[in-house]
Parts: sequence; structure tokens; C-alpha cells
Amino acid sequence: MLISQNMITDVKLIIHQSREQAIRVVDHQRTLMYWHIGKRIFEEEQLGQERADYGSYLIRYLSEQLQPEFGSGFSRRQLERYRQFFRLFPIASALRTQLSWTHYKLLLPFENADKREYYLAEYAKNNWSSRQLERQINSQLYERLLLSNDKDSVLAVARNQQYPIDPKEIIKDPMILEFLGLKRETAYYEKDLEQAIISNLQDFLLEMGNGFSFVARQKRLHLDGDEFFVDLVFYNRLLQCFVLIEIKTHKLTHQDIGQLQMYVNYFDRVEKLRHENPTIGILLCADKNDSMVKFTLPENQNQIFASRYQMYLPSEQELLNELKQEIENFEQRELKVQEKIAEYFYSKRKQS
Repeated sequence: MLISQNMITDVKLIIHQSREQAIRVVDHQRTLMYWHIGKRIFEEEQLGQERADYGSYLIRYLSEQLQPEFGSGFSRRQLERYRQFFRLFPIASALRTQLSWTHYKLLLPFENADKREYYLAEYAKNNWSSRQLERQINSQLYERLLLSNDKDSVLAVARNQQYPIDPKEIIKDPMILEFLGLKRETAYYEKDLEQAIISNLQDFLLEMGNGFSFVARQKRLHLDGDEFFVDLVFYNRLLQCFVLIEIKTHKLTHQDIGQLQMYVNYFDRVEKLRHENPTIGILLCADKNDSMVKFTLPENQNQIFASRYQMYLPSEQELLNELKQEIENFEQRELKVQEKIAEYFYSKRKQS
């Protein structure tokens, strides 16, 4: 008697799904257990708050009583985490069933509530694994977006309260490409970097952010007998436009910008449909001169962007320094504008 292969496949699928569901249920119950332990510790601390060292004593004593019977999950460090867990998430019903304890553990060190909320909102939208969440945190995603945006717009886009309307709201500078596995000191050709991106496309899409999908590699353009090739073509459904990426392993030149501008113009006039928004071009480069980029492009343009790539995870201090530099540059530009306005009114007064 023959047994249908489909039935065997279906039964295996049922087993795998049931096991995965059981793991999720167990992990959520474990997370709730840690939350309730943290709540009980916090409540007990309030009873003995007249003693400055009561909290430390309580944690130490509790660990001594629990760890021999229940293991290392109840060490002093872990119990302190459970207490912090309750303090940061004081309402049990607000805990997300999709988040594992590993997810929450990654968020506990954040003192900045906005930063913590941003990663929670992005997790809910993208269903990141704990590995993906850890990678986004280590790459300083929140801080990188703040380099070209204000905090309120970053949070609003993450919460789905508004769709991004300005490409700067989702384009990162720098882009972190540590997942490519290329040594930061080694010289390599543009085709090598392009191939590494294609080989790690899923991770690259994660770095690109929300709404991106891959369209083409080395897209051929025919222009009166001449052929040109766009390195990478993506589409972003949130911005509803093509996104072209040109890879430059050298410091950016004005010729590079002109080349990408031609590709963007081609897509706008030939590939773009009427309902779609103007094409965006990103120059992914090893280094750049922001002033050169600024003066090569028209004022207030919103289609060509230059973004440096890094082959290593940045430190928070590196990005804070860049943010500080951006603020200083903005203040200098504002000061120059005010000086020009003052000069204008002064000259008018002299004339009168």
C-alpha cells in the first residue's frame, strides 16, 4: 500500500510548527517569570529603602538562596537584570509576545527611552531575529539616522505614524558593511565589493532599511550605440521610486556625481512610471568631500546622495563626534545666513 508523500510532508510540517510554537510559548512564560521576579525584588526594595545598601544586600542574599537550586540564571547579575526589566517595562500586559528574553536583554542597557522605543518599533515592523536586532544596535542604526534627521521624524517613521517623504529619512550615512567580511585595510576593486554585496544580499537589504527590494545588477543602458551599466538597482515601496547605487572604492569625484546624475535622469525619463516618484541615486563611496558634493549638485536637490561605507562596526563615540560635527556645520551655515541678512539691511540703511 502506497502512502502519499504529501501526507508525510504535511505531518512533518505540523511537527515543526508545533515545536516552534511550543518554544515561543515557553520563552514567553520565561520572560514573564523574569518580569514577576523583578517586580517582587523592586517591591521588597521599597520596604527597606531607609537602608542605602538594602537593594544590594537583597540581590546578594536572594542569589545565594536561589542559585544552588535553580542554577546560573539566578546569579546576582541576572537578578539585577530582572529588576531593571520590571523598571523599564512596568506593565506586564505591554510585553510583546513576539519578543524573546534575548531581545529584551539587548534593550535593557539603554538609558535613552527614545532609543529603546525606536528599536522596539522597528522590531515590531520588521520582525527581526535577536541576531538581527543585535546587529542593528551594534551598527548604531538609531544614531546614524539622527545624523541627517531629527529625533521626532525618526520615531514617527519607526512607529508607522508617517511614511518617509524625504529620502534622507531612510538613507544612512555611513553605511556599515561589516557583514561582507572584507578587511578594512585591504584594497579591492569595485566589482569585488559589488559581488560581496550580492553574496550577502539579505544582510545588505537589512542595512538598507525598510521597503527596499532588489531589482538588478549591472543594469545595461543603451544610449545611441553606447552602453553604460548601473551597478545596483533597488526599488523602495515606501518612497515609491527606483534607487540606484553606484559603488566607488575611491574618494568621490565630481565626475562620479555626473555619471550617477545621468543614470538617474535616464530612469526618470525611460523607466519610471507616471505614478512613481523621482529616482534616487546613492554614491556608495570609500570617502567624500561634503563641500564638493554640495557645490557639484543644484541647491535643494533631493535625488543624489553620497554615503560612505565602513567595513567595521562604529563605536558610539565615533557617531556622536559626527553628529556634533553636523550640528557645528549647521550652526556655521546659519551664522553666515544671519551675517548676510545683517549686511543687506545695513547696506539698505546706508543707501537711505
